Formats: sequence, C-alpha cells, structure tokens
Amino acid sequence: MLPHHQKSLGRDWTTPWENLQRCCWNRHISSCMRWPGHYSRAPYPYFSSRHFSLNWRPPCLFESRTPFQYWNWRPDNLSQTSLIHLSSYIMNSEGDEPSSKRRKHQGTIQRHWEYICNHNKDKTKILGDKNVDPKCEDSDNKFDFSVMSYNILSQDLLEDNSHLYRHCRRPVLHWSFRFPNILKEIKHFDADVLCLQEVQEDHYGAEIRPSLESLGYHCEYKMRTGRKPDGCAICFKHSKFSLLSVNPVEFYRRDVPLLDRDNVGLVLLLQPRVPRAACPVVCVANTHLLYNPRRGDIKLTQLAMLLAEISSVAHQKDGSFCPIIMCGDFNSVPGSPLYSFIKEGKLNYEGLAIGKVSGQEQSSRGQRILSIPIWPPNLGISQNCVYEVQQLPKVEKTDSDLTQTELDKTEVLVTAEKLSSNLQHHFSLSSVYSHYFPDTGIPEVTTCHSRSAITVDYIFYSAEKEDVARQPGAEVALVGGLKLLARLSLLTEQDLWTVNGLPNENNSSDHLPLLAKFRLEL
Repeated sequence: MLPHHQKSLGRDWTTPWENLQRCCWNRHISSCMRWPGHYSRAPYPYFSSRHFSLNWRPPCLFESRTPFQYWNWRPDNLSQTSLIHLSSYIMNSEGDEPSSKRRKHQGTIQRHWEYICNHNKDKTKILGDKNVDPKCEDSDNKFDFSVMSYNILSQDLLEDNSHLYRHCRRPVLHWSFRFPNILKEIKHFDADVLCLQEVQEDHYGAEIRPSLESLGYHCEYKMRTGRKPDGCAICFKHSKFSLLSVNPVEFYRRDVPLLDRDNVGLVLLLQPRVPRAACPVVCVANTHLLYNPRRGDIKLTQLAMLLAEISSVAHQKDGSFCPIIMCGDFNSVPGSPLYSFIKEGKLNYEGLAIGKVSGQEQSSRGQRILSIPIWPPNLGISQNCVYEVQQLPKVEKTDSDLTQTELDKTEVLVTAEKLSSNLQHHFSLSSVYSHYFPDTGIPEVTTCHSRSAITVDYIFYSAEKEDVARQPGAEVALVGGLKLLARLSLLTEQDLWTVNGLPNENNSSDHLPLLAKFRLEL
C-alpha cells in the first residue's frame, strides 16, 4: 500500500498524486515532466527541480487551495494512490549534466536481499533479511536454486562508446581492473546459474571461462554473428544441474531483409540433480536484444524468434511446458509494449509506431507504423511465436481440378490469417522485480551511465501452478512451475550517482547484476 503523505528522501520529496492534482503550481505541468525510462506509459512521472526553486518547501504546494487552471493532462493508467517524485537534480542549462553526476568520493553501494512471502494468491509481502534463512535448500520435495543475469560490459563496446563514461576515472575502465571486480561479484553471490551478456570472445576464452570453470561452472557461449566480438553465455554449477541440450539462436537472417542485425540468444535445457527419478527439467534462456530505440520492429521479431525456440525446447511430450527462466538485456523499459507483451502474453500492435515499442525513444523519429504482419512468412514463425510446421493436407483433387472460385477463397483465407496484428505467446511469465520502490514509487534502475539511468535488464520466470490461472496464456499447462523466494534489491539513479554512477571502483559494469532465488516443487 502506497503512503498517502508526503515523504522526504534526502533533498527529494514524494507526495500522493491526488494532492498534486488538487493543488499545483500555476503553470503548464506537462512542460516540466519527464518519465522514467523515457516512456510516457511508465507508472510514475518525475518532476525535475530544474523547473522549481530548491528553496521551495512542500507546505507551499499542499496548503494552497488555488485550483490548477491549466490542467489538461491526465494519464489513464495513473492511479489515485500513485506518488509523485520531486527530484533534487539541478540542471543549470540545456545540455548540462545534473549536479548529482559530478564526481563524488567513491564508496560502496549497499544492496540487500528482499525475501518474498506469498501469503495467498492475492498478496505478496517483502520480508527483511532477519525473517528468512538466505540459503537455498534441497529436499525430497523441493529444489532451490539461484539465477544471476548480468551484462558485464564488453571492453570493445566500452571503448567504442567512450562518451558514455566521461564521468569515470580512466583507470576503472581498463579490463585489467574491471574483470577482477566482476569475478569478485560472481564469487560473492555464488549463483547456481549465470546468464551473462556482452561477453567478449577473447576475454571469454582466455579469462572468463577458465575462471568460472575453476569455480565449478559448466559454460556455454554464443557469439554474435557480425563483426562485434561479444555474445551471450549461460553457465551453471555441475553440482546443481546436468546439461540436456544447447540451442543457440541467431537473429540475423540473410533471407529476411528485416533481420539484418547480429544479436543472438541462447537456450539451455537443464536437469536438476536430485535423487528422485522423475524431476521436472528447467529451460533457461539468455539474450541481448537490439539497442536501436527506433527499430521496435526488429526487437519484436527477435523476441518472437527467442520465444519460438523456448517453446520448442521447453515443450513436453504431454503438450505442457517445463518451467522457464528468461534472462537478458531486452533494451526495453517497464511498461513498454514489448515488456507488456512478455508479461501479458499478447499484443495488438495495430497503429503502433516502431519507435514506441521499447519505450526508449522520445524524439519524433521512429514514428513509422509497424507493418502487418511485422515479419514475412518465410521466417517460419507464427503470430503465436512458435515455429510453423509445414503440413501438406491430404490431396483429394489436384490444383487443376480447383475452380477459380475455390482458389480465390483459399487466397482470401490465407491473407486474412497473415494480416492479423495480434501477437501471442503461451507462457505465463512474471518479472522478478517490480521496477519501482513500493514505499516511494521511485523507479529502480539496472543500468546507469552518462546518458541515462533506466531499467532494461530482466529475469522473467514461469509462475507456479496456482498463479497460472490468474494470468494470460494460462491455457497452456506448466509442469511444476517456479516460486520466487528472494531477489537482490536494486537501486535508484540517485543511489548510483552517490558512488559516481557506473562503472566505478567497486562495480565494474554499467549494469547491475540481477539475482533471484527460486524453488521448484518436485
């Protein structure tokens, strides 16, 4: 439950939405508004103090009863209990960096475990560290394991985009400094499964893989298909899983002009090591989707290709799906159409601009409307994000025996089917993170550099059985299902700038590692 009173966050303030709606400054509010992740459908807006004096104090706002005469903006999806975040960032002029980005003394960011207690189907409670044993435990009827998703920042990409790291001291950007820190984090969190993005090939072969193998991991790697020498890796502990299959996914297709980018994915099928003879397997997927904010058509197609591979790998003989974990850098913000499609299992993209798919694009560019269908039939993937099986019907008469009317009807039916603007997938996926802090409404961030601080990294997982019926896509059964036990807390943008953003002396990527603990009921 969000609080209904104003609250101080250092030099920041939060207040309920209805208070601000009743009493606000006598100016056009939409001119001073920005949204987390640069997306207008995000649940909580920011009001930057570049538009207000820092000498302002909340009573000036909330004691006044002057109606807001220019009020002509109201998002449909903003609830009456939402909070407004009044940021303390100071912008002196257009193009200046916030004062909070100016180099600070170096410190250590503090993250803690948030333990999830499911009291019933309708309530989830976050518990403190003291209430729950932090260790994963196995028994005859349960299998606990942890998963980390981490974009470790390829050194080549860092050097090619050095303008993003002007706030950093030069020494902290060297690979010789960064890799020991990254390895230290991996050792500290000791996850059973690692999903790594931006893994540079030469570093993987010379340092990353040998180091992880010495820690008891088995490593699988898929490099990008173009000239960029990085890719995705999934590593798992021998002591927890055995490998059943490795399924790389290449998003580049020479025969499909739309798919001219070299991003990749990787899907593994893992068998938990438990004494029971019959145990559900687990499908783990990892990807790094295209960054370009203006090419939502490519992002959606890449996602559809990954989902089709997951469907193929996770499909069981009885028609159900095994539990699924899908990690990665999706280059999309919470609340965006792409994010909503993953969680809700459906998307009607008719009239949707390609620059709005991922929620990153603010400019007028990328306003071309998505074509229907987005990808051509020769890709071999249906609008349900599964591989199409070419089935030849029983032929009772040849083409020459068909009348012209019958041919016309057949053509119309095929065209109508392919022109559907509805995408679907049959997994009931939840996000490990809620993407904003429940007590303040301030967004969590997973990446932070000189240009932006937003959420683009996720761990999605298939819900346990009792939760499936309440979610879209529930028509497809799951074997087992996963229960979220705990997650490593994320931070706000302001938290990260207190240690000079990312990377810094202790955190050597421009992304934070995401970490979750799951339970598989046997």
